[in-house]
Amino acid sequence: MMLTTSLTVFCIGLLVALAGGAFGASIGANYGFILTGFVVLASWGIVVATGSTFSLDYIAFGPFMGPHIVFAGGVAAAIYAAYKGHMDNGKDVNSPLAGLGKPSVLWVGALFGAGGHIVQIAITYIPWFGSHTDSIALTVLLSGITARLLFGGLPGKGLFKGSLHNLKGRSGTFAQKIAPSDDFGSQWLRWQEKPGQLSAIGLSFGTAAGAVSLVLASMVSSSLTARGLDGSVAISSANTFAFGISAVIILFLITNRNMPVQHHATNIAGLAAIQFFPIVGGSFTATEGLGAWFHANESAVLITLVISAIAGVVTMFAGECFARIWHSRGTSHIDPPAAAIWICNTAVVSLAALFA
Repeated sequence: MMLTTSLTVFCIGLLVALAGGAFGASIGANYGFILTGFVVLASWGIVVATGSTFSLDYIAFGPFMGPHIVFAGGVAAAIYAAYKGHMDNGKDVNSPLAGLGKPSVLWVGALFGAGGHIVQIAITYIPWFGSHTDSIALTVLLSGITARLLFGGLPGKGLFKGSLHNLKGRSGTFAQKIAPSDDFGSQWLRWQEKPGQLSAIGLSFGTAAGAVSLVLASMVSSSLTARGLDGSVAISSANTFAFGISAVIILFLITNRNMPVQHHATNIAGLAAIQFFPIVGGSFTATEGLGAWFHANESAVLITLVISAIAGVVTMFAGECFARIWHSRGTSHIDPPAAAIWICNTAVVSLAALFA
């Protein structure tokens, strides 16, 4: 952990996280996340050229542009702004909050950015769990829960009055209580809440993410190794490329286009591909080119893509489940993809370790 090598370095990271959280609040949480996607894609150029993941680790997913900083800071600032009466909808993670002209809103984003930095690092030090989950996604989730509990009550009625989910007036089983409805404020994404919709998106994007991750891991790692560099960095980070593309797609969503939100599916599907490819007999060595690599790994690639497709579908359903439990039943945005990523990441890594 480069950012914990000394107290001074940690404090520098904390200072940057303060700025990152305020930045996310200023431009809006979703705009911040979109920029994270662009930085991820740009960082892959650095990986290919130099064999270093410093841009991925310490910019795209670090204390400035990391989703647990810039996105989480923007989410917290939005519910705080609603709590103070500066805006009507605490779930509005699109609007740039600098336009409110309220410095306190940006300071809340800064504090949650700093908090996200500390919590994410702390999670990585938890024995076993810290290395078997997505600490960034879990931090985004915990940050959103904290913001709702803190600012989710009625304006002017005091802090820590928020409820994680409001089931008032709903009868029946728990599944019926959390079923999609416009009775309790805005739902998440009405065009991807049914099983058929979730399955189609999960299958298609999951398969694509698995294929992209395998090719990147094999070709880039082999190229780096041939140049005397560490090729394993390309393998361990391969699932982030499709995730970056998915994050950029959010840009089109917030321009009032009904785009599929699926970065959780591409993230986990790509991860599943990388984790299970060697287990089913695949090799990331591609010294003789892409064609020869495909020929040598035909069966392994086919099996892995099936696994990726399944992982994509499961993660899409997990995201919708968390949307119904938390996002749709309260006053603020508790991110469904982040909730799905951390639990599905833990499941994939743990299963891969078990089968390995």
